[in-house]
Amino acid sequence: MSARTPAAFTASFATPGAVVFGLFFVLPLAAVLMEAISDGGSAFGRVWNDPVFWVGLRGSIMLGIAAPFISLLIGVPVAITLARLSPRMRTSLLIAISLPLTFSGLIIAYGFILLLGRAGFVTLLLAELGFDPAVIGGFIFSPLGLGVAYSYYLVPRVVLIVLPAVRNFDMVQLRAARSLGAGPLRVLADVLVPQIMPSLVAAFCLTAAVAIGAYGTALALVGTQVNILPLLLYSKISETGTDLPSAAVISIVLMALCACVIAIGETFFSRSSSRR
Repeated sequence: MSARTPAAFTASFATPGAVVFGLFFVLPLAAVLMEAISDGGSAFGRVWNDPVFWVGLRGSIMLGIAAPFISLLIGVPVAITLARLSPRMRTSLLIAISLPLTFSGLIIAYGFILLLGRAGFVTLLLAELGFDPAVIGGFIFSPLGLGVAYSYYLVPRVVLIVLPAVRNFDMVQLRAARSLGAGPLRVLADVLVPQIMPSLVAAFCLTAAVAIGAYGTALALVGTQVNILPLLLYSKISETGTDLPSAAVISIVLMALCACVIAIGETFFSRSSSRR
């Protein structure tokens, strides 16, 4: 009886999580699968033979690589800087950095439009300096501009993931490498980056999954001008189209793509942790 008590105690704590997982993941996924095969499975063939789907898949993958890469380039130096600050200053800055996580994607999109749109504040200022407002104002509505907008709320995620690894890193190793004649970039590439690589991969995969599945920011900024899977899914269920089985197939592909990215990150992180 005593041997069963810990198992029963653990199960009692796991039951609420299992119920939530079943109600909000298993059942919706089952409903989507049933919708995908509601027409005899022909929706899979329609999606497979649709060139627009492949363009959207390629666009989502490119966005899922570009936006996290930009976010890492910005977030990692920020995390290194925060690790060197006092706890009080670091906490204050983390609160400010984390604010974009509280905003809706639509609010972020409209903020970028007001800032960098064709009549945006920065666009009008640059126009006074002689820059073409049509070129500056059109940037935010391009695929690259969409990646920059995504980075606005992906950078805080990178900072929150990488900061603990940087704080646990012994900075004495950097000073020792510098004293032996290594340059700043060489020190970072050969000493710091290899030791925080699991956190970098985890941050990249998490932000990639968010970028691939994001919807509101892309819809508000570019509408259907940029072909990515979330916007293609929207077109299947909007007023201009009601192909629900095809939309269900696209949603399954989108979910599988995000799940694979997260699985890669978790696998790399767990293997790196087991080696230590």
